[in-house]
Amino acid sequence: GAWVKARQANDFTSFEPVLADCFQTAKDIAKAQQGDNPENISLYNQMLDEFEMGMDAGRIDGIFAEIQDALVPLIATVLGDSKNPPSTQPLQGTFPIEAQKYLNKKIVTALGFDEEHGRIDVSVHPFTTSFSSADVRITSRFSESEWYQGLAGTVHEGGHAMYEQNLGDSDLDIDSALSMGMHESQSLFWERHVGKSKSFWKYATPLLQEAFDSFDYTPEEVYGAVNAVSRSYIRVEADELTYPLHVILRYNIERDVVEGKLDVKDIPARWNDAMKSMLNVDVPSDDKGCLQDVHWSGLAIGYFPTYLLGSATAAQLAYYCEKDIPDMYQQIEQGQFAEIKSWLTDKVHRHGKRYSSLDALLEAQVGEKLNPKYFIDYLTSKYTDLYDCR
Repeated sequence: GAWVKARQANDFTSFEPVLADCFQTAKDIAKAQQGDNPENISLYNQMLDEFEMGMDAGRIDGIFAEIQDALVPLIATVLGDSKNPPSTQPLQGTFPIEAQKYLNKKIVTALGFDEEHGRIDVSVHPFTTSFSSADVRITSRFSESEWYQGLAGTVHEGGHAMYEQNLGDSDLDIDSALSMGMHESQSLFWERHVGKSKSFWKYATPLLQEAFDSFDYTPEEVYGAVNAVSRSYIRVEADELTYPLHVILRYNIERDVVEGKLDVKDIPARWNDAMKSMLNVDVPSDDKGCLQDVHWSGLAIGYFPTYLLGSATAAQLAYYCEKDIPDMYQQIEQGQFAEIKSWLTDKVHRHGKRYSSLDALLEAQVGEKLNPKYFIDYLTSKYTDLYDCR
């Protein structure tokens, strides 16, 4: 309630004591969870452990610093030097919702979502809910004037759902998803490494032409449009190249507040400075800045980093998947996804919580723990090529 009001009124000052209470409550809960051995695990690591089992802030610092050092100059180059940015025209027009729903269902079931054991519905914000591996439901939202938001949401949630559908069916905790970061890696693997690839649009563009009467763009034009980069104030509207910096900013702030290095009242100034230095964005008001997300007021402190751990994990899995399936992208172009899905089931889904952390699973299944190099290489080669700025 207080957060909704503050965001609507663009009023951080009245929200500040409420937010300070939220941080304090989260710290009290973490203290209680630490028990008698607080020296073994810091307060922030305790919070992190709720969402990303076995991961600690020191390890995240190293991963995020590497990503930030690579992406800040890359984004400046892409948005500064590009002679020929892709047009987003193919995303705009009139797209009947029923036609979109039909198209979305066709694509997500082709990817491997099992409709016999789940369903697809509409909601304001896309989400996945699992009652058991035999009943996993996904939702997306649709706009008549833009078709990609709905499809990206469906493919993203389809990735979450396929993880849930392919866990063991014992109903024991060991057969549940490993962590938030691993869950996010599954949705982003499908949304980005499959669904934003050139190969995917060679497969999907004819389906768009079939679904929407006047749609006559080429696969190359659609690929450019869905991968266009722009600076954004808003995390959930950010593209895959700028999104990581939105996460790093939030991670740094929440950790510093928990560790007593930053006062809650100073969050807006710190936020706006970081948006300027990292993304060259001037934040016009707090509702478009530090008031935009619900996480902190819902005590989900330690959640933000899992989004970026998921992105980096997805890129690493995609690299090793292609190593094991050398014609992976030819298969995608043909609309064949079964081998990719069974690779993910073999490496990730079926193990549930049998590993102590995301790092431990990656080390056992692909031979090295999380390494941000794959994510950085993927973004660098993709966007220097798309924006023609070598």
